[in-house]
Amino acid sequence: MKTLITGGSGRLGTELRALIPGLIAPSSAEMNLTDAASVLETVRREGPEVIVHTAAYTNVGGAEKERAKCWAVNVEGTRHVAAAANAVGAKLVHISTDYVFDGVAGNYREDDIPGPVVNYYSLTKLVAEEAAHAAQRHLIIRTSFRPREFAYPVAFSDVYTGQDYVDIIAPEIALAVRHALDISDEVLHIVTERKSVYELAKRRKPDVREGTRAQAGVTLPGDVSLNTERWEAFKRRV
Repeated sequence: MKTLITGGSGRLGTELRALIPGLIAPSSAEMNLTDAASVLETVRREGPEVIVHTAAYTNVGGAEKERAKCWAVNVEGTRHVAAAANAVGAKLVHISTDYVFDGVAGNYREDDIPGPVVNYYSLTKLVAEEAAHAAQRHLIIRTSFRPREFAYPVAFSDVYTGQDYVDIIAPEIALAVRHALDISDEVLHIVTERKSVYELAKRRKPDVREGTRAQAGVTLPGDVSLNTERWEAFKRRV
């Protein structure tokens, strides 16, 4: 299965390239996501059966200051990738986020209505999901991951999530990519169990200090844990 990945040098893309040999991973110079012609030219040249769209602007705080850049990458970039997928008949696997939910209820299922969003990053990722739906064949994977090591001195104990470290999440995403043409669902949640960010941080940074989301400097959702029953059921069948 010929597969092209965007964001191949990013956090998730790097892990996926190690897990799935042979991924076509054009650099941002070779395929500029914000340039529709560049994306279409690259995709037509490579002719993939599957396009895994991992590239994104992911700095939640930075998105408030660099709104135009965040929108260009997350929304316009996804529109360009979806259009290119349609041009070659490829299936689009779009990597989305738990932040499309408002974080009030937690344990969100795939068919729960997302929003209202709580920050600008969340807005762009929600609109990007709509852009991904423009691909005639698509799979939207909502997930969340950290680098292999927790990077901050403080972690929030009042933010709940299914997030995990990228080396834990990436093999799950890789499995979904390998079976992309067999998955009939249009949306899947791939995360681990519900936990606070503080609990997650302590697993790899025992000296991390406990904090609250009021310290974040940007509005964060309180509980964006995701229900993964659909994904677990699929794994039992393969």
